Amino acid sequence: MALNLRGVGVALVTPFTDGGQVDYPALTSLIEHITNGGVDYMIVLGTTGEPATMTAEEKHRVVRHCVENNPGNLPIIVGIGGNNTAEVIRTIQTFDLSGVSAILSVTPYYNKPNQNGLYAHFSAIFEASPLPVILYNVPGRTGVNMTAETTLKLAHAFPGKAIAVKEASGNLSQAAYILRDRPKGFFVLSGEDNLSLAMIAMGGDGVISVSANVFPDTFCCMIHAALAGNTHEAAPLNLSLHEVTDLLFAEGNPVGAKAALSIKGMIKNNLRLPLVPASDALIAKIRYQIDKYGL
Repeated sequence: MALNLRGVGVALVTPFTDGGQVDYPALTSLIEHITNGGVDYMIVLGTTGEPATMTAEEKHRVVRHCVENNPGNLPIIVGIGGNNTAEVIRTIQTFDLSGVSAILSVTPYYNKPNQNGLYAHFSAIFEASPLPVILYNVPGRTGVNMTAETTLKLAHAFPGKAIAVKEASGNLSQAAYILRDRPKGFFVLSGEDNLSLAMIAMGGDGVISVSANVFPDTFCCMIHAALAGNTHEAAPLNLSLHEVTDLLFAEGNPVGAKAALSIKGMIKNNLRLPLVPASDALIAKIRYQIDKYGL
C-alpha cells in the first residue's frame, strides 16, 4: 500500500538525560503523547532530533526504539541526508530500515550545489534507496534553495521513489508552482508550521511539524480541520498557536521545542552542544503563551 502523507507528521525531538545520554523512557512518553494527540506519522532523526550530534550507534538505537515503541503503529520516516552523496547512499544501504516506511533527505548543506548538482544528488539517492524518499528543501539551514523546477523534475522522473517534498523555503509562490505542476500522488508538505494553513488553502497535503511535538492535540485539530475544508474551525486554532510557534524557533530549533516540552513536564530541557537551552526570557514567554491559550 502506498504511503499516505496527508495530515500531520511530527519531526520528533530526541530527549536527553542530565548526563547527556538519550533518554529512552522520555522518548517513549513523547511518542505516546503525539500519538494520543492525533498525529498521522513521525519523522525520526530529522533536524529537530539533533542527529548531527549523535553517533551512528545512537541513531540506530533511537530508530529501533521508535519502531518497537509505537502504540499507534504510526508510519515512521527516518531522516538520512547530508552533503556527501556517496556517504548518504552508504548510510541508506547499511541502516536497519525494518519497520520504516520512507526516508526524509535534506538538500546538501554548506557546499551549496547548483540545481544540476541537486538533481544529480537526489537522482543517485533515488536509484540506490530501497524505500521511497521525501525531498526536504530548507534553505534557511542549508544555504541552498531547491527550485520548484528541480523539485518537479525529480518528482516526474522518479515516480514511486520521489513521493513528497517538505517545502520549508517559506516561499508560498514557489510552493504554488510545485502544487500546480506536481504529478499525481506526489505530496506537498509544509515545512513551516505557521505557513501550513496557507499551504493547505492552496492545495497542500499537510505539514511535517515541530510544534506538534508540544501541542499535538491543538495542532492536529487545526490541520485536520483545514484539510476537511473547515477553515472557520482551523483559523482560530491557528491563531492561538501562532505566537508560541514563532517563539519555538526564536533561539533555534529544537531549543524552543525542548523548552516548551520541559514546561509541560514531558522531557528534561537538555540539548547537545553547540546548542544550549533557551534563555530564561524565552522560557517565560513560552510559558505565558501556554497559559494564556490553555495549550
